[in-house]
Amino acid sequence: MSQREQRVRKGEQTRAAIIDTALEQAAGQGLEGLTIGSLAERMRMSKSGVFAHFGSREDLQIAVLKEYERRFAEDVLTASLDAPRGLARLAAMLGRWIERSTRKAEPGCLWISGAAEYDDRPGAVRDELVAMVRSWKSALSRAIQLSIETGELRADTDVSEMVFDIYGVILVLHHDSRLLASPSAGERARLAIARVIDARRPGPRSAASTADSRAAHRSTA
Repeated sequence: MSQREQRVRKGEQTRAAIIDTALEQAAGQGLEGLTIGSLAERMRMSKSGVFAHFGSREDLQIAVLKEYERRFAEDVLTASLDAPRGLARLAAMLGRWIERSTRKAEPGCLWISGAAEYDDRPGAVRDELVAMVRSWKSALSRAIQLSIETGELRADTDVSEMVFDIYGVILVLHHDSRLLASPSAGERARLAIARVIDARRPGPRSAASTADSRAAHRSTA
């Protein structure tokens, strides 16, 4: 490996380490809590050294969001692709999302905390955040549509409404599990998601189908 390649590799490793530390900091203090100065202090680097990798605080915030999205997609979406297309895959995605949201070692959701910080603040960070949330909602919509095509959800299922209902459950889950530290939040979320799915299954709703739906979600947790 040439000296130039070594320098490039070292620079990439340093950048990755900065983003990792910044992600941890943002989870506790929000994206607005990120500053080049505080990050440089935690990294034992100079401000100019951090600036060399990002150029601005806004670039740093966007880099942190992108790393969060990469980890989320890998943990929730990619890990669910082995499940058969249709309801099994959708259930796997939702189960992993709930599990990730309640994992104590996992930092808080930057998409949810970022929404509170940037809901009415225009700019590049907000644009990036909006694009990421819309992309995830599109992935959920595709999984729901596949479940309709396989006949596991009714043909008249309103995909947008179902995504809305699912997101509502996840928002309450974060509130109860993170803020209120409720030990039952995860299980309540699984049962709520099971009801969202069960209400859209073909045929009359029954106690048996409800039990099956609950069991499916417990198995993906």
